[in-house]
Amino acid sequence: MPTPRTLSVDARESGQTLAAFLKHRLGISWAQARQWIAQGRISLGGRVCRDAVRPLHRGEQVIVGRPRRPGCHLAEAAHVSRPTKRVGRPAVTPVVPPAIALVHVDDAILVVEKPPGITTVRHRHEAAEFGPRARRYLPSTLADWLPRLLGDRRPVYAVHRLDHDTSGLLVFARTREAEAELGRQFRAHQVGRRYLAVVRGCPGTRTVESMLIDDRGDGRRGSSSSARGGRRAVTHLRVVEQFGEFSLVECRLETGRTHQVRIHLGELGTPLCGERIYDRPVHGRPLPDRSGAPRVALHAAYLGLHHPTTGTWLEWESPLPEDLLEMVRRLRQRSVTDSTATTEERSKKQFDDQNGENQSENPRHRQHGEGQPPR
Repeated sequence: MPTPRTLSVDARESGQTLAAFLKHRLGISWAQARQWIAQGRISLGGRVCRDAVRPLHRGEQVIVGRPRRPGCHLAEAAHVSRPTKRVGRPAVTPVVPPAIALVHVDDAILVVEKPPGITTVRHRHEAAEFGPRARRYLPSTLADWLPRLLGDRRPVYAVHRLDHDTSGLLVFARTREAEAELGRQFRAHQVGRRYLAVVRGCPGTRTVESMLIDDRGDGRRGSSSSARGGRRAVTHLRVVEQFGEFSLVECRLETGRTHQVRIHLGELGTPLCGERIYDRPVHGRPLPDRSGAPRVALHAAYLGLHHPTTGTWLEWESPLPEDLLEMVRRLRQRSVTDSTATTEERSKKQFDDQNGENQSENPRHRQHGEGQPPR
């Protein structure tokens, strides 16, 4: 960057982390934001700031300038220390954290963008089965990583979850009081949540309401025709875009049951692209999936809640991540190609039909009876 640039933090941006502020204000990627911070490009209050998760406050001046030193080691940008070699012992390979984006940090809550491929929090039965000693050998969850990224040994408390392969916005509590208040909001359905989903077919714009049970008859969760033993689940669907045999759908949650969006979309006959569980009727075969989805195509794109301490309404948005965005681009292009091919085939057939009619009407091409010369 040739000349320094000064950015002022406004009221809506107060509470965002430095990396989140740079990403949204400058339109750069998380990786680039972290890299610029690690390179010493960012100054706050006249001093270089290399803390990507430092929360910002209204009125602060963020100065974006040239790097203070050439180059930046990847481990530094990811806040991972390099392994140290010890005499007589092999070098330890560091465990690199996934690309977790800290969107909002304060004393009570933590809002993050969860990447796909990581579990939100350890299930109680899993923790109890392995015990505290054996738990060290299990893969780290998102809740395990966050204290390390914050540089704070205190645990964070999950008040809701995203599935292992689902990406998007999640809120964690940093105190027991905040956990209790956020839990109350979730139970009262006062938290705003919207997902973006890429599905097979088109479910239409509608509201889906059902009673969800743990076993619909084939070991999968699903809807029941009886209210007995079920939990009410409501999902509001809105078709954002349709491209060929696939659609981009916004799913607004009125309730937040386990696998609710996946179940409702699957039972409509329009399962998520990449879905391998709720993609079939009871005891039926999976519906075909020609999307080539890299994972379950579901992203938590919007989160809104009342701050557990101040009561202020806060909201965050997250666009489709690159892997799903690339899939949508590819499906759009395929739709255009298929549409063009269909139009060309239709035009060719129309031409052939018209040409055949013209030939039958042209006297030069009429067939004459035997022994009857043409006039």
